[in-house]
Amino acid sequence: MSKFDPYQHLGIRLNPDGTITRLNNFPNTDANPGIIPGLPTVSKDVTVNDETKVWARIFRPTKLPSNDNTVARLPIIFYFHGGGFVLYSAANITTHQLCSALASEITAIVIAVDHRLAPEHRLPAQYEDAVDTILWVKKQALDPDGEKWLRDFGDFTRCYLGGRGSGGNIAFHAALKALNNDIKPLNVIGIFLNQPMFGGQQRLLSELTYATDQLTPLPVLDLLWELALPKGTDRDHRFCNPLEDEPYMSKASSIGRCLVISFNMDPMFDRVQEFVDMMVRQGVHVEARCDLVGFHNIDLVDKQRCQAILNIIKEFII
Repeated sequence: MSKFDPYQHLGIRLNPDGTITRLNNFPNTDANPGIIPGLPTVSKDVTVNDETKVWARIFRPTKLPSNDNTVARLPIIFYFHGGGFVLYSAANITTHQLCSALASEITAIVIAVDHRLAPEHRLPAQYEDAVDTILWVKKQALDPDGEKWLRDFGDFTRCYLGGRGSGGNIAFHAALKALNNDIKPLNVIGIFLNQPMFGGQQRLLSELTYATDQLTPLPVLDLLWELALPKGTDRDHRFCNPLEDEPYMSKASSIGRCLVISFNMDPMFDRVQEFVDMMVRQGVHVEARCDLVGFHNIDLVDKQRCQAILNIIKEFII
């Protein structure tokens, strides 16, 4: 029997200089800034940081609600894609379709952040890219000639951070990191975490029970953390296991509302439950939606579950 290779499972190859070669060619799609019949949204790409080359894709619905002949202001959602900090981009077709659905069904402005990837850029680079994007939106809000879609349609007082997997991790840490900045007139009033990626040195029961999960087995999760965490740290670093850093977690009390979605057969299920408990102890208003039937990434292969999660996020924001 051949030995399990987490690099092969992820479709990556480690290079001598510590970078990786991504062997799988995941399908991407271009933005569509012009209205296309049958598509509920338009989208455009913007550069957030010239130095880091971080960019974002902005989505807005083509049908805009109005009050008294004035276009109603739409909530602004900062969205962070999954991929274990190592794979994919904001242009990935799955992320594009999801953000388009969020924008059209919630009736919101969605900003999909194309953060830098590990191990070429280890944490906290991804959190820094998230905050850079928030500050970029602040700049647009204050500039009379700023990004037109944001200025014409966005409600800067109703911002949300959200993501799936590693993107959920980024949304949480970015929300805390944003507290160190003056982001006014922006106001982050909630975060939503879909199957967020957390870990730790000590194995929890769900990790042991689903250690051989087909999509995210434990050796793959370990490798992703090894590639993403700062060199010289372990899985009890607060980026991976924030519960080990109580002073850091105490900042969470400033997060207004938090939606957490998880599935019972996810190896990280127990991690997520511990995270929810800690957030509640910090006084955060947490809505935990736990499904007893389902595995990590089930929404990527089950359209009904994907729609159900979208509906939960919609209820949380509206």
